[in-house]
Amino acid sequence: MARYILRRLGFTVLTMLLVSLAIFAISEVAPGDVARHILGQFATQEQIQLAREQMGLNQPLYVRYVDWLIGNDWRVGSLVGQPLVLARANPNDDPAWWLREPDGALKQYRMKQGSLVATRVTPDGKREEIPFDAWQTDAQGDEIFWGVDTANHIVMWRRAGTERGTGAASAGRAMSESSGEKYIPLRRGLLRGDPGISQRTNKPVWPTLIRRISNSLVLAGLAFVIIIPVALMLGLLAGLQEGRPADRIISFLSLLTTSIPEFAMGVFLILVFAFWLQLLPGAAVYKSDIAPYQDLKLLILPVLTLTMSELGYVARMTRASMIEVMNAPYIRTAHLKGLPYWRIVFNHAIRNALMAPITVIMLHVNWLIGGIVVVESVFGYPGLGMYLLDSALFKDINAIEAGALFMVALAVSTQWIADILYTFLNPRIRYT
Repeated sequence: MARYILRRLGFTVLTMLLVSLAIFAISEVAPGDVARHILGQFATQEQIQLAREQMGLNQPLYVRYVDWLIGNDWRVGSLVGQPLVLARANPNDDPAWWLREPDGALKQYRMKQGSLVATRVTPDGKREEIPFDAWQTDAQGDEIFWGVDTANHIVMWRRAGTERGTGAASAGRAMSESSGEKYIPLRRGLLRGDPGISQRTNKPVWPTLIRRISNSLVLAGLAFVIIIPVALMLGLLAGLQEGRPADRIISFLSLLTTSIPEFAMGVFLILVFAFWLQLLPGAAVYKSDIAPYQDLKLLILPVLTLTMSELGYVARMTRASMIEVMNAPYIRTAHLKGLPYWRIVFNHAIRNALMAPITVIMLHVNWLIGGIVVVESVFGYPGLGMYLLDSALFKDINAIEAGALFMVALAVSTQWIADILYTFLNPRIRYT
């Protein structure tokens, strides 16, 4: 078993690597321009080019991929001549990139009224602004300086060209505050715990992704604990009552619920419970990612929609598996030996009949968490599915990559759980 788990772990790492490569490649050829989305249709080509440079989109694809995966502070830190650190200047601030001085103080640079100034934060939290006058002369005789700005870039400023990058190109975006000539966005890398900055919201991906995942886990978990026992019970009952009225009723209702699309089921439930009976709220506009926990009634209809859509499918799979097992030769042999009917069912039939449903259930765990974008869209629910949809429409590669890799890890881990459960249901199964 240990060798099997290690081998599957290796395949998991390889799968996630290939998925991340595929997403980067697809995003490169997909239509749309992030810089155009941010600045609007009336932005000039020069402004678009400046925004692309500030976001690092002008770099080759392989460079952006490696930077996203393992970071680039180790590669570009030599330009500034001081150690780069990702730290919080104040406990309430988001982590930001700073230069660390020998005495432990943190320093960033920005343009203020046409002049370059340094923001310095001492170890005791004291913040001060210092006029800058430490220009260096390059090979062409121009005065330049490499430093870290207030928007997580390494920037090259040229003393004679500080107007570049100001104006409408940076409307609403802090990244353009530096007015530099060259920009290198700093990244820590996914393997070091940082999936990057969302190009859609200009905020770190990780905190938002965690909140959205937790919302989807709550929604999917509530649906899961309802679907599994009810679907398995109905499927086993229908399989044991093959051809009888109970089987026909369960089969008809299962087929009915699985044939109705999720959006239609959601609209129907809203119509019944929100408009006709006025018992529950329908679709809502959530003011924040934690809004579902502030009014638990908002969870009832999304959970019920997921339950109705998935219940019938799992029940039908369980029914088919139970019928196949009950017609197996070893079951007939047990009957011929005179074993009691319910002893045959509980001791021999049910465990083998659950093999196929477990595979389906584990596959649907992945769908319930990330593939419920239709249900989340109908009810305006702030979950992972909606987050990935919005990110894909905006071409927000950092958010898409992080969400997709979480889904891959979830899919593989659920299959691991299914494989391990097989060994308990059927002792003949062994992994080497």
